[in-house]
Amino acid sequence: MPSFDPNRFVLEHDQAPPKEILRVAYQAFGELTLSFSGAEDVVLIDLALKVAPKEAVHVFALDTGRLHPETYAFIERAREHYGIAIDVRFPDPEAVQALVQAKGLFSFFQDGHQECCGIRKVAPLRERLAGLPVWVTGQRRDQSPGTRSSLQIAERDFAFGSEASPLYKINPLTHWSSEEVWTYIRMFDVPYNPLHERGFVSIGCEPCTRPTLPGQHEREGRWWWEEQAGKECGLHVANLPGASPRATQPA
Repeated sequence: MPSFDPNRFVLEHDQAPPKEILRVAYQAFGELTLSFSGAEDVVLIDLALKVAPKEAVHVFALDTGRLHPETYAFIERAREHYGIAIDVRFPDPEAVQALVQAKGLFSFFQDGHQECCGIRKVAPLRERLAGLPVWVTGQRRDQSPGTRSSLQIAERDFAFGSEASPLYKINPLTHWSSEEVWTYIRMFDVPYNPLHERGFVSIGCEPCTRPTLPGQHEREGRWWWEEQAGKECGLHVANLPGASPRATQPA
């Protein structure tokens, strides 16, 4: 694969529609790997399959063991709707057992969510991304003004890549709003999680997600017992305030 310059990619394609961003990314890398969990991600699957052959579009999901039943059904519905394989990844059972035995099933209410998310989400993600050149995410700038306001359509991912094996992150929906996401879903009959119809906007694990009230930001339904600033589970650690991209690079 020829060298990829994310700064040049942003300069040349920042105002392009998401479908075009994905098309150019596929031309650059010859494959697209998408993480799948929410409404934005299934929109990206729909778009990716319009610009790349099915065999070049790789989709994975992280099963933390604490998801809503509706989320599991949503994963299956997306798999059947698009006729694709979804690589479902699981946490290390020994790490989960050690955490639960030491601290119980709900330690995150006392200790914060980072430790549990690190075991159930971040570690399986790191394993899945190892050696990949690119992954595509459904991040949007307006999802979390405190942590994603400077998001770019293409970035070097120092948290999960390395100097020997660089990893790039493509964020085609950077400039989209939630309204634009849902307009696309309705226009193209894209499957979605039925929890959205019950007031859930940003959906994570069942104990850590609740519906938002009118006027609340979508991320306020996640880890609501914690302060509002810096609400990231660790999948996009470079978004956190004060995080240095290279400081998040693993040794």
